[in-house]
Amino acid sequence: MGERALRGTRLGATSYENDRNTDLAPRQEVTYTCPKGHLTTVPLAVEAEIPTTWECRHCGSPALRVDAEQPQQKKAKPPRTHWDMLLERRSIEDLEEVLNERLAILREQRRKSA
Repeated sequence: MGERALRGTRLGATSYENDRNTDLAPRQEVTYTCPKGHLTTVPLAVEAEIPTTWECRHCGSPALRVDAEQPQQKKAKPPRTHWDMLLERRSIEDLEEVLNERLAILREQRRKSA
């Protein structure tokens, strides 16, 4: 008889428990707004730590909590260019010397082909 009771169901796919006679954790609703003006309301447990930012459900950009201050921006280093990295390895005088050597090689090749 026990086998017949579970016929037609997948084990683990459906929970047969219900919420009757259970107390849910106390909750609070926290509202976030994104730079595009979308409002997102998230239910959180009262004892949970409330994050300052949350991903906007509409556009995916970071939304700021309505009653929170703007988080401080981290200082980011400017991106290094190839020229900056080259100047870390060589001086301007060295670069001029290499340029003159390469120009001399190119002029020699041009003279031989003409």
